[in-house]
Amino acid sequence: MSTPTPTSIPGAGAPATAREIRAIYMGLVIMIGLAALDQSIVATALPRIVSDLGGMAHLSWVVTAYVLASTATMPLYGKLSDQYGRKPLLYAAIVIFLTGSALCGLAQNMVELIVFRAIQGLGAGGFLPLAQIVIGDLIPPAERGKRQGSIAAVYAATSVLGPVLGGLLTDWLSWHWIFYVNVPVGAAALYVISKSMHHNSPHREHKIDYLGSVLMTAAVTAALLVLALGGTEWPWDGSEVKYLSALAAVLTAALLWHVRRVPEPVLPPDLFQNRVFNVASVVLALTFVGMMGSSVFFPLLFQMVMGASPANSGLLTVPMMVGLVISSSLNGRVLARSGGRYKPAQLLGLSLATASFGVLAWGIAGSAGYLVMEPAMFVLGAGLGLVMPNMTMAVQNALPASRRGVGTAMLAFFRSLGGLVGVTGSGAILAHQLHGQAATAQVYRHAIGNIFGAGTLLVGLGLLVLLLLPELPMALHPAARK
Repeated sequence: MSTPTPTSIPGAGAPATAREIRAIYMGLVIMIGLAALDQSIVATALPRIVSDLGGMAHLSWVVTAYVLASTATMPLYGKLSDQYGRKPLLYAAIVIFLTGSALCGLAQNMVELIVFRAIQGLGAGGFLPLAQIVIGDLIPPAERGKRQGSIAAVYAATSVLGPVLGGLLTDWLSWHWIFYVNVPVGAAALYVISKSMHHNSPHREHKIDYLGSVLMTAAVTAALLVLALGGTEWPWDGSEVKYLSALAAVLTAALLWHVRRVPEPVLPPDLFQNRVFNVASVVLALTFVGMMGSSVFFPLLFQMVMGASPANSGLLTVPMMVGLVISSSLNGRVLARSGGRYKPAQLLGLSLATASFGVLAWGIAGSAGYLVMEPAMFVLGAGLGLVMPNMTMAVQNALPASRRGVGTAMLAFFRSLGGLVGVTGSGAILAHQLHGQAATAQVYRHAIGNIFGAGTLLVGLGLLVLLLLPELPMALHPAARK
């Protein structure tokens, strides 16, 4: 790969040297790794946490608070980074995350831990979108595939590593250290970024859309609470779901009315006039509805249906992540050989993912063994690894520099939203299938097979929508689109 052309980014000074770009990239990789780790590292420590702090009834909130806070704040980070530069928002995200991490380690009861996990999430919500935005600013689109692919690979690898590392830290030290370990690592990322990334004041004065920010965050939070807790802690026909759904609808309507009446709205309406952005958002949302809704039940399938132990069930999911890591890492070379054409790789990747889902659904229904399931999971991961990085590049290439931040963040938001919808919907399907029946292996097999069948249809629908994606020529330099 050729040396990236030194460039500048909004609010970040000019120019960045190749050495500075490498240092910034390493800091971003550390941030992404921490965000992915903290989404999964808590799982294996939860029994010990409950033993020390109590509060079993609120256990799920330790995970939910983090996911809700991080997802809800993604769009806000993107827009604010467009207005005030990337570096101040990176500082804010890291400092908030590290503060939340330290407080989590000091928590004395379950309520404190849940609140501090939400603070962690408020910072982590900026990690993925800001990392993708900064890479989009620093690296020319034709050379961006390898970097974006590596980000996806790191995210996948650390997601798998999280439960393992969480178990080791809990056994060797205590559960407090799954949070304390973030502090020195995150501080190192903050130091690298502070030394390598320049910052200039904005060229013109901006107005903060305070009301729009509040409306957007409140609307997203209300909707996410319904998706995360509906059908589990709250019945779907319960008053909590009804009131929050109505509140989300009212807040969304108020936000849509508001953004058309202010000069610098937190959510620019013209963003949704871009066909590449619209198609990309729908494709990623559908893909993650299917992928997260199905893959979350792999451990249940291996344990309840195929008789694997809890430890082995985790190892059996590794092939999917290996496939994703390999294809994400190779994605840059694929893009370079295709002359910067991002759509063929995406069509290939989503076709492989759809076919793999179909094989998995057939294999589950037909009592297939590991020789069928494991290769299909590897191909599924490999297919997805060709879709996600290229979709981010397509959106960044299609948007002007003034919209690159909010567009990238909104794309990450729709991806996360799709994942939440998938997990919630598949949980509802499983509960419906198991209702009134004995929890036998055959009943679980039938229910999980139906979930994978639905996942096949959703990812296949995403493939059809992908056909509508325009393929714009890759700009040679970030400054080409203003």
